[in-house]
Amino acid sequence: MSASYFTQLTQPITLNPKMPPIKLNVEIKGKGFPILCLHGHPGSISCMSVFSQHLSQQFTTITPDLRGYGKTPALNSFQMTAHLLDLEALLDQLQIDQCFILGWSLGGILALELALKFPEKITGLILIATAARPRSNHPPITTQDYFYTALVSIINLLIPGWHWNIKTFGTRSLYRYLLSQHNAIAYQHIAKEGTSAYFQTSKAATQALNQALQKGYNRLTELDQITCPCLILAGEDDRHITATSSLETAQHLPQAESRCYPHTAHLFPWEIPHQVLSDIDLWLNIHFLKTKNGKRKN
Repeated sequence: MSASYFTQLTQPITLNPKMPPIKLNVEIKGKGFPILCLHGHPGSISCMSVFSQHLSQQFTTITPDLRGYGKTPALNSFQMTAHLLDLEALLDQLQIDQCFILGWSLGGILALELALKFPEKITGLILIATAARPRSNHPPITTQDYFYTALVSIINLLIPGWHWNIKTFGTRSLYRYLLSQHNAIAYQHIAKEGTSAYFQTSKAATQALNQALQKGYNRLTELDQITCPCLILAGEDDRHITATSSLETAQHLPQAESRCYPHTAHLFPWEIPHQVLSDIDLWLNIHFLKTKNGKRKN
């Protein structure tokens, strides 16, 4: 995800009621109370498998390809507001009365918007590397950055997680701003999920995000309206959406807990997946208890 995507966001997303929703490609796994899993930019269903494969053991995970991502086409240009309309239609189609939302990066921003619009539907938020007022401290990108990123990515597709490739090219590439721990498991996720998501992100989706930047994004003053429990997870070295902006979001939410993982960056769920999933499990066990009818309550 490019750093420039979130540097200038200062205004809320406003809906365009004339824009019709489209049917999203969606993966539904497991059984139990629903969790809507929303990816970032670039992203796809597969990028969220680090969460859905685990959470679907106790919950129903609903993971869509957003409009213009993965296998959901964008036949025409669209505005960022279309994502919210599409997701509202998806929840209606699946007859979801209540759900949790787990959102990573851009997905977390969409999660906040849905919680503001449908407070009766959203019973909890898990916000990953995201913020209500996102800020970036990514340095300028050079031609050499692109060269090493392409080189390491090609080799990583052929030999996922190869230590020599990571050490020789990965630490010189743009991945050095996405990862702090250049470990094999993170690069295996990049090979299996990240690279394909990048190529499956449409020009229309990128254009919609860039157009939204001209209007900006800042929901800090509205966060007191989100009264459901929230878990905010951040990577200490995140250059794309800084940990400071994520923790600022936590401070403005009435019921928020936060974790900031040292020596991790924007892709920290791929760097330390076991720790992240353990913290999510603990939070879910504290805030949402199983009942005999399969539903959960605070």
